Amino acid sequence: MNKKAILIVLDSVGIGALPDAAAYGDAGADTLGHIINTSCPKIPNLMQLGLGNIDEIGFSTDVTEPRGCYGKMKEVSAGKDTTTGHWEIAGVQLAHPFPTFPAGFPQDFIEAFEKATGRGTLGNKPASGTAILDELGEAHIATGKLIVYTSADSVFQIAANEAVVPVEELYRYCEIARKMLVGELEVGRVIARPFVGEKAGSFKRTGNRRDFSAVPPETMCDILEKNGKTVYAVGKIEDIFCMRGITRSNHAAGNPACMEAAFAAMQEDFDGLLFVNLVDFDMVYGHRRDVQGYAGALEAFDAQIPRIKELMGEEDMLILTADHGCDPCHTGTDHTREHVPVLVYSKAFCGGVNLGIRETYADLSATVLDFFGIENTLKGTSMLGEMR
Repeated sequence: MNKKAILIVLDSVGIGALPDAAAYGDAGADTLGHIINTSCPKIPNLMQLGLGNIDEIGFSTDVTEPRGCYGKMKEVSAGKDTTTGHWEIAGVQLAHPFPTFPAGFPQDFIEAFEKATGRGTLGNKPASGTAILDELGEAHIATGKLIVYTSADSVFQIAANEAVVPVEELYRYCEIARKMLVGELEVGRVIARPFVGEKAGSFKRTGNRRDFSAVPPETMCDILEKNGKTVYAVGKIEDIFCMRGITRSNHAAGNPACMEAAFAAMQEDFDGLLFVNLVDFDMVYGHRRDVQGYAGALEAFDAQIPRIKELMGEEDMLILTADHGCDPCHTGTDHTREHVPVLVYSKAFCGGVNLGIRETYADLSATVLDFFGIENTLKGTSMLGEMR
């Protein structure tokens, strides 16, 4: 009988600073705690799954009889970025963080990149993705030079107006950069940032973003594929894993489109993992420090949980989690080093199980593979026995 593991990553929905957060400049960060205490979003379905019952959290809205299993997880890997977080969820623990470039990329790399693409560059500094468009967008349109920038995360981002640089050409430039960024320059992601508009103040990034990640070692996706299971990726999951172990994908953009894609996938008959990333929490609200918008996005997702449960089969398993924090009440505009929640629901599981504080995100990959009866040597400890 076919069954699905539905793993939804609420990108950046952290739940309190990790013990080593101060080393990352993130002491006191608490994405969910600060949003809930500041904006009081109405998220009854998440609370019914046990969100408010998780140990040592920064808000108090627990329920008497949670219907899900609940806990939170530590990140073992060094870093606080999307790639590192998703890879650890999939069973990979990184000893060293991907490099960051707070002063911009080395000039010799920039010159080599310009030679390889035949285009000059503008920027080459850490910047907000929207602010740098207003700063350099008009110069880009006038000269055809690419806007390149980074952030506190391990990224090399290339922005170009779709009327100046066609999207496929921009992707090709990203592929060139991806091949060049090796060794000490191997960033976690090269990101294509296409935009439209004619002048500062009117520029708008489009849904044609694409991420070009470093190539991961073996993950649960590879193992599921090798064992004949479907791995259905929604959103930027296919980019994060470089299509490794991905058997089907829908590169939907934004939370609403990704959830519609997830609902459609749940109605298909397959045996395996549905792996979804909801990027708007991070990209649209977290980085822009939009507390009210973040709270609204949580409410919107919460309202979709009954539909998720309605579409689940008797043996299906739902896991809700995150990959890092991006506390909109914290200083700066970057990710925050936090625990992430884990909520698990299945009609076949006991509700109300406290999963405690897990030592690694990799417990999720161990749980998913155990769910399908697949032996493996990845990191992590399965939670399945505790929940059944």
